[in-house]
Amino acid sequence: MEVKNLEKINDDKQRQPSMAARARKARHCELAARAAMAVAFVWTFVVQLMHLWRTPRPLREYQSNGYLMVSSNGGLNQMRSGICDMVAIARYMNATLVVPQLDNTSFWHDQSQFKDIFDVDHFINSLRDEVKIVKELPPHMQRNVNMGRYVSMPPSSWSDISYYTDKILPGELKKHRILHFQKTDSRLANNGPLEVQKLRCKVNYNALKFTAPIEKMGKKIVKILRKRGKFLVLHLRYEKDMLAFSGCNEGCTHEETTELQELRYSIPWWKKKEINSTSARLAGLCPLTPEETALTLKALGVDRKTQIYIAAGDIYGGERRLKTLRAAYPNLVKKETLLPPSDLLPFKNYSSRMAALDYIVSLESDIFFPTYGGNMARVIEGHRRYYSQFFEEETNSFENGRFEAAMVLFKSSPFLSLIQVFFVSGILKGFD
Repeated sequence: MEVKNLEKINDDKQRQPSMAARARKARHCELAARAAMAVAFVWTFVVQLMHLWRTPRPLREYQSNGYLMVSSNGGLNQMRSGICDMVAIARYMNATLVVPQLDNTSFWHDQSQFKDIFDVDHFINSLRDEVKIVKELPPHMQRNVNMGRYVSMPPSSWSDISYYTDKILPGELKKHRILHFQKTDSRLANNGPLEVQKLRCKVNYNALKFTAPIEKMGKKIVKILRKRGKFLVLHLRYEKDMLAFSGCNEGCTHEETTELQELRYSIPWWKKKEINSTSARLAGLCPLTPEETALTLKALGVDRKTQIYIAAGDIYGGERRLKTLRAAYPNLVKKETLLPPSDLLPFKNYSSRMAALDYIVSLESDIFFPTYGGNMARVIEGHRRYYSQFFEEETNSFENGRFEAAMVLFKSSPFLSLIQVFFVSGILKGFD
């Protein structure tokens, strides 16, 4: 009996390694099957995405009422917003839009054309389901333009879409077939129909894609910053043109104040000439000075070691005005300090292309901090909000509220208690 028991025990011991091996093999097969399923799922997803990417949007068929030519005015972000308006106007007038001309006569004297800043083919194709867009007029229409057979006019500011569909369409456009708008800034009301607003967002955050060289260089700057850690983008709107236009000269020397005033008087389309700087500041119409910016960052608890990227042109007053800010936050950088001169050579003498690089870095930043609620502050806020909504829909929730930091918009005044700070959940990716 004991012999039989011993034999049974030995048989059980022999079976145990065999059973364990089979269990391991089954586990490996299960893992392999899961991995294969995951790869198949990812590949299917990628193929579907490629198909959607390659499939053009359905073409919107309509009888065109004529051609709309537009001359954008202002800096990059002002022109960007104006182009959004012009696309919406062309869409609702059933016009054919000619690729907009950019402003080459403004303060910056940037000679860049639309194709130098934005991907023209993407612009046309991404909006083909809304409006017909052509790169240039057909030859017979161009001859009419050369002979002066067209209407050129500045559209009314802050107009409702009905102004264009009820007045401009049956009048100037249908009569002459070619209509030229001399300005694009603020030519459409912000409180129009929802469908119009959706189209403007579609243009701004989808159709107006930067060219490949701009995108590549912008991403390179972001990569350099990311290697160093998290970063805050400071849109320090304290350049010469801003101060001259607004009449704000707090902290400027007598010579600088005189220079700013002379510049304001020399530009005819800047209508307001006599401006009291103190009154403008009390009314909240001035950007934060670099000194006020340092004080505000401290008040908001921004760590002294924070990496701060200045998204701006040349700061008026140079290092003299940056001294206080640099003392409070020594880790100040700009694209000019991050990249070798050779990298910036294709962009350096073109203000809009340089601004486009700052735009890309601002979108990718952990915190975006504008010192003035101007065109760039508003467009970047909207773009980041658009991104946040997209990722929220994709993931259904943010990671433990990690991205519940806020967009900060400021109106300058002599006292911090008068600075308006607005926190909008889900716009910024705050520091841990």
